[in-house]
Amino acid sequence: MTEVEHTSGTAAPRSPSNPRVPLSVIVAYCLPTVGSGFMFLLVSLYLMKFATDVLLIAPAVMGTIFGLSRIWDAISDPVAGYLSDRTQHRAGRRRPWIFVSMFPIGLAYWMAWSPPEGITGGALTAWMTVGVFGFYSAMTVFVVPHLSLGAELTADHHERSRIFGFRHVGWTVGSIFALLGMARLLEAESVSIEASRATAAQLAVAAGIVTAAMLGFAAFRLRERPDFQGRGADKPFAAFSDVWANPHARLLLTVTLVENLGAATIGVLTLYVADYVIGAGHLAPIVILCYMVPSVALVPLWIPISRRVGKRRLWMGGQLLTSLSFGGMFFLGAGDVYPMAALAVSAGVAAGVGGTLSPSLQADVIDYDEYQTRERKEGAYYSAWSFVYKSAYGLTLMLTGYVLQMSGFEPNVEQTDTVKLALRTLYGGFPFVCYLGGALLLRNYRLDEGEHARIRDALDARDSER
Repeated sequence: MTEVEHTSGTAAPRSPSNPRVPLSVIVAYCLPTVGSGFMFLLVSLYLMKFATDVLLIAPAVMGTIFGLSRIWDAISDPVAGYLSDRTQHRAGRRRPWIFVSMFPIGLAYWMAWSPPEGITGGALTAWMTVGVFGFYSAMTVFVVPHLSLGAELTADHHERSRIFGFRHVGWTVGSIFALLGMARLLEAESVSIEASRATAAQLAVAAGIVTAAMLGFAAFRLRERPDFQGRGADKPFAAFSDVWANPHARLLLTVTLVENLGAATIGVLTLYVADYVIGAGHLAPIVILCYMVPSVALVPLWIPISRRVGKRRLWMGGQLLTSLSFGGMFFLGAGDVYPMAALAVSAGVAAGVGGTLSPSLQADVIDYDEYQTRERKEGAYYSAWSFVYKSAYGLTLMLTGYVLQMSGFEPNVEQTDTVKLALRTLYGGFPFVCYLGGALLLRNYRLDEGEHARIRDALDARDSER
């Protein structure tokens, strides 16, 4: 298959006969994940605590807002995926969506962190509902087309791991910057509520502007394959019926559901565990950094190892290590800063494996769909995975909010043994079970390198006949 003409940008995606994607293309592709990683992590780690401890909104109320917003977000993802697949524009199928997302992301993010000081009660709840719902909805406009574009940059089985490995690095680098932001917020919270609110608003404005610039750069510089335009499914229900009929996709969707039921508590409860169980809330950013640094640093190692042992086996190993790492968190107690940091390093090592290989396997599954249907519907597939991920995340956040409230959680005071047990169970025991289940399910995945090569040969031969 020869390289085709592309719309304006930096460089052309590579064909299977020359699969190496230039680093300049990967950098342009991954840059927006730095800004979005910053935003997502700060929302995941601190917005719940900011709302309960600074804005004094009840945990169950915020848990409901988060849960319902993620469920709504999950429903909107398939719509964005289908429309992205069907988009026909001279800039491509994905880039217009990335460009349009610039403006609502920044506005909604500012709303979530900057409620007017004069509103309370129902008005404050309504403001936060609009901000949180708006942020996740705007992110959908970016994330689903962006993931879809990553799968289209190359058809090579292992080069996809390189692309999504760098994407994981970009996202995690943004998350590390978010830790610096969270440290500022925690410092401001220790001063006064007014200082905390002012700092949150300043960070929100800065993050919105920088992320918008990154999105605009990527939309301008990247290229797409025009031969993919017009090859999405004609009807949305047919598209998602194809996704569910794909046995490899069905298995990965189940694994994603099980994993993320457990993963959701990790993000939202890290500050709670560090503060109310360990008694060292001010050290939470350092513990999280212990998780993120190995997650980024070891990505270049996972790509060659996956060539040797296979993407499925390496991801299974990462899931098992994650399960054991967070299972150990259940046994933490007062003063256990070093054990928590050590377990965070172990979990971070495993996180880099999943972040690199999970979307790479998903891209291979989309090739199987093309082999079966002659369509290219990356948007439908990545939105389906996003739907499952966000639904699981939303349900777990709702559960977390209600469990904390029913166990007797009170902000900014010493917690009872019942509350501490609830925190340790949600933070350690629940992820242990979920990640272990994901690893066991992944044993049944059969689309390995050899089978993918056979599918690619058939697709390349089909393309050469057109």
